[in-house]
Amino acid sequence: MHISIYTPDQQGKGHFGNGEIVESKPIAFPHEETAVKRVGPLFYWAWAKSLTTFEIPLHPHSGFEIVSYVLNGTVGHRDTLGNLQQVSTGGAQVMQTGSGAYHAEEMSTGTEMFQIWFEPHLSQAVKVPPTYNQYNHEEFPLDVIDGVQVKRVIGTDAPISLVTDSLMRDIIIPANHSYRWQLPKGYSLAAVVVSGKGDLHLAEGASGLHGGDFAVVSSDQAGELRFSAPSGESLRLVAIQVPSEVDYPLYRK
Repeated sequence: MHISIYTPDQQGKGHFGNGEIVESKPIAFPHEETAVKRVGPLFYWAWAKSLTTFEIPLHPHSGFEIVSYVLNGTVGHRDTLGNLQQVSTGGAQVMQTGSGAYHAEEMSTGTEMFQIWFEPHLSQAVKVPPTYNQYNHEEFPLDVIDGVQVKRVIGTDAPISLVTDSLMRDIIIPANHSYRWQLPKGYSLAAVVVSGKGDLHLAEGASGLHGGDFAVVSSDQAGELRFSAPSGESLRLVAIQVPSEVDYPLYRK
């Protein structure tokens, strides 16, 4: 297995308006400056924080599957499909943008969210009508595994199932606990540390993790990796598993 860890300073940066919303981008858009351009079909990942209530006005999307996952606060959504809704802490908005739609987002003061773009086969996706779905925190299954809380967000065993081959978990590891992830052959794991600190253990050794870090693990062979939290410190991370390569062309620019 191969691991790379990128600190917040190595990630892309962005903002909306005059800085009302600021972003750190573990995976930025292709034309932006960042250490990671993509992980397989995981195309874009932004951590947005709102310093005041602000709406990003109507703008278009097509093809991509876009998940907005609320870490804290409230996000409003309106679109040209007729949807006008809000989702709060722990909830998610999912746009499978298909043949195209416009949407706007409003983040209330102090809100933090991940916006994550997954790339299906775009030439096929744009032939499908766009959809919008919303999920509250209570709709996601929560498993407790040896004291570790695992929230199933995306996957065949989760409420959100995408066309793009993907699996997403929100994981909270208490102090002195650990969590094991079985990574299949040909897949990569991308994880953002939401809070706390800990270690990521592979057979080759351990790497330290701190809040805001972005870790990417890939392997040609199936294997196990382990996240652990030290004494007196918990570790929260959001992890996404995708194939390292896909059998369709990926967007390049």
